[in-house]
Amino acid sequence: MAKLRAHNISLSLDGCVAGPNQGRDNPLGEGGEALHEWLFATRYADDKGGPGDGETGIDNDYAIAGDVGIGATIMGRNMFGPIRGPWRGESWTGWWGDNPPYHHDTFVMTHHPRASVPMEGGTTFHFVDGALDSILGVAFEAARGKDVRLGGGAETIRQFLRAGLLDEIHLAVVPILLGSGERLYDGLGLWPGYEVTRVDRSPRVTHVTFGRTA
Repeated sequence: MAKLRAHNISLSLDGCVAGPNQGRDNPLGEGGEALHEWLFATRYADDKGGPGDGETGIDNDYAIAGDVGIGATIMGRNMFGPIRGPWRGESWTGWWGDNPPYHHDTFVMTHHPRASVPMEGGTTFHFVDGALDSILGVAFEAARGKDVRLGGGAETIRQFLRAGLLDEIHLAVVPILLGSGERLYDGLGLWPGYEVTRVDRSPRVTHVTFGRTA
């Protein structure tokens, strides 16, 4: 049965997936780029257009696993871009340039309608509103039997966790403190309905995977 999965969610020791003061010129917030240094160092990142000389090993294995068997992606509007409220024109098409890394239907959750945006490489951004289970159903249909990946940001992940709709989440816990920013754990209590299913460590991060208990 197809699943909803979240992978390679980089998290600081104080629970932040992005630093404070995010914006167009600072998409990961202050200090946020340090959350992803482990990923940028992998051969996987090189295959996505990284700097070269990427490493193999456990971090690379986790990075690759996040793409395996995925047929569609859901993300929050904050992950798609810095624009809030009604769209001011339709020139913004995401942080990723003309050829985003998704290469399949990608659903952006927003209360403000907008026409779908086809991009190079097979990515099409669709802008969707409604109940979480309805959005997930549309994404599963687009995935055609494959799994659906849940991107970010933090509030989007929290919504699906609280609803019990997220089947698996992999966190890469980075040994830094950001002090403030976009916090993942707020309002989740003890994560009822989820349990740790795997823990691995590399020199850069600790990989923790949660799955549903039922």
